Amino acid sequence: MDKNELRAWLRLSLTNGVGNDAARRLLACFGSPQAVFEQTEAALRQVATPEQAQALLNVPNELAVHCIRTHQWLMHQPDTHSHALWTLGDPHYPPELLQLTDPPLMIYVAGQTTRTLGNAVAIVGSRNPTPQGAQTAEQFGEALCSSGLCVVSGLALGVDGAAHKGALRGGANATANRLHWHTVAVVGTGLDRVYPRQHQTLAGQIALHGLLISEYHLGTAPLAHHFPKRNRIIAALGLGTLVVEAALKSGSLITAKMALDLNHEVLAIPGSIHATQSHGCHALIRQGAKLVENAQDVLEELQLAPQQQVNLFADALEGDEDAGSPSDEHPLLTHMGFAPVSLDALQARCGLDTATLQAQLLSLELDGALGRLPGGLFQRLAVA
Repeated sequence: MDKNELRAWLRLSLTNGVGNDAARRLLACFGSPQAVFEQTEAALRQVATPEQAQALLNVPNELAVHCIRTHQWLMHQPDTHSHALWTLGDPHYPPELLQLTDPPLMIYVAGQTTRTLGNAVAIVGSRNPTPQGAQTAEQFGEALCSSGLCVVSGLALGVDGAAHKGALRGGANATANRLHWHTVAVVGTGLDRVYPRQHQTLAGQIALHGLLISEYHLGTAPLAHHFPKRNRIIAALGLGTLVVEAALKSGSLITAKMALDLNHEVLAIPGSIHATQSHGCHALIRQGAKLVENAQDVLEELQLAPQQQVNLFADALEGDEDAGSPSDEHPLLTHMGFAPVSLDALQARCGLDTATLQAQLLSLELDGALGRLPGGLFQRLAVA
């Protein structure tokens, strides 16, 4: 778009008191943002409230800064990916977002802008998952992307980041020619910054193979109320939403509720009754969410024909010729089981003295076979 069109879109989105719904009514009536600002107050009042009509006649103070910043960002096209601004009516604007009652007026995108979404699944969960929860999210991300799905999440710490990482690995290992994004990150800040900072490298990798999306203007800080709002975009882009770990009061359950409101599938992975991060998933399952044990369950629930049969936990549940028999497993892992366990409880099960037990736990932890949880608990991890 040219500078005048860009300025009109930005002005409409920045006008105080004019949200997505009012902006859509104005566009439906007058045809374009430029036309909106050519109207008299009387004409605007036929579509908007008196307060909105008055606000539309005034130029927002921050408009000039946003015009310069956005134009420069759009003109700076990196070698590895692209920057773009997709508005309502743009052919690139994801049609899945039009299901929303308040679709974003425009979205900033960075990544492989010539690709498309394809079939997608949202993966969400705790920012503070158990070690096994983070590993599970990464495994599901990899398996589902390898099966041809795009993985959508929010770039947050914990489950979100793990799902993105798994999807990137699954996309790299997929043999099919990928015309779709491997993973999409919907963020709650402007795209000229990365939040959290720990995911700077991950965001760059997503831009190489997928897409970063934000409805927030460049320069927008990570404000708390932005993240629940962006969850509706995550829910809309996925055919279903898979919750890996979530507390009873969490943003992940908000996303699941939004998916239900859109008549999309909600799926949940059960966990230990001792882990608060699993209580939200258990509540979803009690309310009718699909109980998921492997990636094949997701594909079947979404009624998608998989490109390959995937069972992430076949080794743990049924045994596997390549993985060896259960008798090859370290005895301490057998005593530990799959639920979090305290040092005292584990010692009572295995009968080892404290020094020997702690030495074996340290060795298994260094091998990546178990992880430490808050409260002095231990939990085994699935072998990759």
